[in-house]
Amino acid sequence: MIPREVVTGTVFARHDCAGHPESQSRLLCAMEGIPGDVKVLKPEIATPEDLARAHDEYYLESVAERCRECLPGKCLYLDTDTYITSNSYNIARLAAGSAIIAVQRVFEGSHCFALARPPGHHADCRHAMGFCIFNNAAIAASYALLRCDRVAIVDWDVHHGNGTQEIFYDSPDVLYCSVHQACHYPGTGTPEETGTGAGKGFTLNIPLPAGSSAREYRAAFEHIIIPGLQKYQPDIIIVSAGQDCLFDDPLGNIDLHPGDFGEMTRSVCECAGGPVAFILEGGYGPSHGEAVAEIFRAMGNK
Repeated sequence: MIPREVVTGTVFARHDCAGHPESQSRLLCAMEGIPGDVKVLKPEIATPEDLARAHDEYYLESVAERCRECLPGKCLYLDTDTYITSNSYNIARLAAGSAIIAVQRVFEGSHCFALARPPGHHADCRHAMGFCIFNNAAIAASYALLRCDRVAIVDWDVHHGNGTQEIFYDSPDVLYCSVHQACHYPGTGTPEETGTGAGKGFTLNIPLPAGSSAREYRAAFEHIIIPGLQKYQPDIIIVSAGQDCLFDDPLGNIDLHPGDFGEMTRSVCECAGGPVAFILEGGYGPSHGEAVAEIFRAMGNK
């Protein structure tokens, strides 16, 4: 049986804003789903070189500068949704570093879930967006490409990962697969968005209507995502695991239940034929911890 590990910690509470949906309380809810026999690893900070594989250096410097300007105990905003505190530059680096650890552990033979925040898949090369400062999945994928040739990212967050798509849109080295709620924030992710140049055909978008349930997600995996992965034959699969497509999530309108995440996890793990890296994206509802527990349970079956 493949070992299961998680990267997480209380340090992420240093990036917090009272009343904001992307808060430490949502991570604590997710952490309730960690089984007692799963090894817990400490987060490690991503280096500037790690970040620069996915982000413009001027943008990285600007985030650091804005955080220095932020008074302790106060919040500033990088866009209308994405706040920072005086600690956020380093905490976002820890989130990115946690994603890198997840990839490292996969190469060592373990399933690993980076339960870290802030999330990342909306952040593009030069901009913060949608609660995301640094694109953890893209940084982890770029790190993985130092050790392998082909990476696949499966993104089941209710929102389209526009930042991840943009970063790899012209690259054949990363297959980006997103199943998400159609006509929802951020408004991208149509089936016609398939990549450009050498990356043409290496982006798969499956927008589903509001109210979709396990039946529609099962069809998306069976008919598009899994065949796409099988054709691409990635060396590693990274899951952008956003559980905001749960029935009780306040930021989505999809009707998935915790057990459905176990089914999606089993599908991806079977396709991988080995360990998989999971990176936390969204998830803001009360059943988030139950969904995380189902993800770990499904890992344990492979």
